[in-house]
Amino acid sequence: MPDDVPLTELPPSLWAATAPPPPDTTALEGETRADLCVVGAGFTGLSAALHAAEGGASVVVLEAGAIGWGASGRNNGQVIPNLSRMDPDEIARRFGEKGEAFVELIRDSAALVFDLIRQHGIAAEAVQNGWLQPAHRPSRMKLAESRVRQWGSRGAPVELLDRDAMARLAGSEHWHGGWMNRTGGRINPLGLARGLAAAAMRAGARVFTHSPAVALVREGGTWGVRTPRGRIIADRVILATNAYSDELWPGLRREMIPVASYQMATVPLSDNVRRTILPEGHALSDTRGDLHFFRFDANGRLVTGGALVIGRNWRERIVARIGARVARVYPQLGVPRFDHVWWGHVGITVDRAPHVHELAPGVTTWIGCNGRGVALGVAIGRELARQALGTPWEHLPMLREPLKPIPAYGFARALAPLAVLERRWRDRRD
Repeated sequence: MPDDVPLTELPPSLWAATAPPPPDTTALEGETRADLCVVGAGFTGLSAALHAAEGGASVVVLEAGAIGWGASGRNNGQVIPNLSRMDPDEIARRFGEKGEAFVELIRDSAALVFDLIRQHGIAAEAVQNGWLQPAHRPSRMKLAESRVRQWGSRGAPVELLDRDAMARLAGSEHWHGGWMNRTGGRINPLGLARGLAAAAMRAGARVFTHSPAVALVREGGTWGVRTPRGRIIADRVILATNAYSDELWPGLRREMIPVASYQMATVPLSDNVRRTILPEGHALSDTRGDLHFFRFDANGRLVTGGALVIGRNWRERIVARIGARVARVYPQLGVPRFDHVWWGHVGITVDRAPHVHELAPGVTTWIGCNGRGVALGVAIGRELARQALGTPWEHLPMLREPLKPIPAYGFARALAPLAVLERRWRDRRD
């Protein structure tokens, strides 16, 4: 299995086949000046570019491939306003004096995504009618109850669902109840990335594709960002590369493990079957560690995916594994036929928390989407833009932390796929 799709190609996926075309861009040629240089044209970078440009800054975005080439254009497209492992009480403890403010940022993150889509007329197949998290075992209803209590006490529109209610909304008797957050939903993620890029460009940002940043050097009071055929001189830099970070800033990519996440979409389902599965169009991902997740696209395809321990012969193996899963969860569908199968990296941190850094005066970043990059990336991108525009850190809802590369990184990365086995073992017991 190759490490990734070449930068000269757009990764094949359902989203690449169905998203509206991107705005016209070119590669950077020569030298230019900007208040802010953003490295990476995914959700974080494009949100930062849009908000900074709207705030009056001159902004340049550098993207190594095409807009949305990385995780932002390859994920499942669920817009989820929480963290994958940490709940509000733990977030508040983990982030200290910034804890409750960060909880509020996460709480409102999905609403921000859909507000931007409506404000800028982004064609992203947006459906905001709620996100479901079903309990995969009866014991996990305690987790659902806790999450409803914690998020509800902080103003989130959440609801506990018993087994019958979840079965009706999910279209399956597979789960034991669960909960819902009504601000969540689903999008075409590549459509969102392209739409954010177009909105940022209308606001005055300049977006250069196929322009990888190959060097970042302090030059007096500014930063020089070099590409193969050009250079940006900027007062501030935001590194928005997350799971696809390289050695542009030493140690950054070694703070997270890039884990392969596999996605697939069925052929469009017949109307009579379609109406029995997620009949109200919700997005769903359950309480398993080896996550079961499902949503529809605008054309009636069921979009799902999963994880593998070994990447060899990945296409055949993931189709067989997830095909059997879909047949178990939705027996009315029978054995599904998939016409799109793809994969991309998710950035996982050891503590499963997002890490925000000021790497040097004028250089900021965050890393560790941990499977929640759509809403969180857009929200943190806006906050990094506020910081670049002059908002002091003490007025932002994120805690700055020192960069902490994972010890014995190569060994940790080699063993990371085995964590799937541990998650499956735990899923059968709790």
